Amino acid sequence: MDITYLTPDENGDVEWPDFDKDKRAVVTLGAFDGMHRGHQAVVERVVELAHKHDAFSIVILFDPRPAFVHGWAAAHDGEEPGADVIDANALSGVDDRLAAMKAAGVEHVLVVRYTLAFASKSYIFFLGRLVGKLGMRTLVLGSDAAMGAGRKGDVKAIANLAAGAGVFELDVVDDRGPGEVRIPRDWKPQMPAEWGEPADPFANATKAERRAWSKKHQAKAMRAWSSTNVRYLLGHGRIKDANAILGHPHSVVGEVVHGEERGRTIGFPTANLGENVTGYLPVDGVYAGWLVDEGVQQGGNADGTAADVVSTDAAADAVAGTPRRWPAAISIGTKPTFSEKTGLNERVVEAYAITEDWLELYGHRVRVEFTGFLRPQVRFDGVDALKAELARNVEETKRLTA
Repeated sequence: MDITYLTPDENGDVEWPDFDKDKRAVVTLGAFDGMHRGHQAVVERVVELAHKHDAFSIVILFDPRPAFVHGWAAAHDGEEPGADVIDANALSGVDDRLAAMKAAGVEHVLVVRYTLAFASKSYIFFLGRLVGKLGMRTLVLGSDAAMGAGRKGDVKAIANLAAGAGVFELDVVDDRGPGEVRIPRDWKPQMPAEWGEPADPFANATKAERRAWSKKHQAKAMRAWSSTNVRYLLGHGRIKDANAILGHPHSVVGEVVHGEERGRTIGFPTANLGENVTGYLPVDGVYAGWLVDEGVQQGGNADGTAADVVSTDAAADAVAGTPRRWPAAISIGTKPTFSEKTGLNERVVEAYAITEDWLELYGHRVRVEFTGFLRPQVRFDGVDALKAELARNVEETKRLTA
């Protein structure tokens, strides 16, 4: 898969690459945050149509997320986020999205830095460039997609444009999943109070009860397969429901750093992730999952993406597609310290790998995958009570990851 990084100029114009004029392209675009099952349906349709018509399959990937850029600008007098600002609400990093697209068989990904100037272009101008420069014959979109200045380029407007111009076709994919859900407009993460995976609180609710709750919380309708819904579920500890939408375990990536090493003193040494974690952190609590060693990195790439892992046993395994992985009990907590990079309080991620081997992971990039919620963060009456609970967490993790 070929990856091209593009940065719009101050006027929002992009120097699109030239493709073979004798071969057309099937194109889709978006942030694809989390690469959930709705995104997968769209990307798979692009690859399917490209094969059918002997065309290029092209994904235009926006980074940062448009919602993040516009939200940041609204809160900072129209300024755009700098390269050092972390989008803490992004479900996944660009590297993970690219890996998923490669696995789906996409030929070309154009990673476009999303800027306000770029966003100000009309959808008609934008689509004209895709036809003229990329040779777009088919545009594939999800059912509620919208683009261009003021998001005026919705599916209906683009369908009318395609029919009138006659130079490209619009293919709309049903990416909604099992209907709609309702999410409170200003929801906040809330740690479950009980032990065990939280259930859907409305699983047995009547329509009247659902309407009353929706009205009380000013909830808005959202398609079930959406990044917003996944964030909402993770923010309430509902890991299994979130993973069902993603079609894969939710995960975060970070570098192992030295922590306070209190776990080591009681027989539960943990891998502590540094502050620059990529991926959306679920609400505070203790989780079952996996710790995956992806090896040591050497710096970063010029375009700001993660560097390739380098030669260690772990890195060689990761490159070969068989990274070292262990079941892990994972703890997430929040510090009172404020982080300027995220605009939120600092979060602490610790993973206890269930293995008889001694692991030396400092400086390694690791992936933490989540499979289930175990319990809320609570205080214990002494070290013995804490150790007993941690032992129970380990046994439950073994069961959930068997």
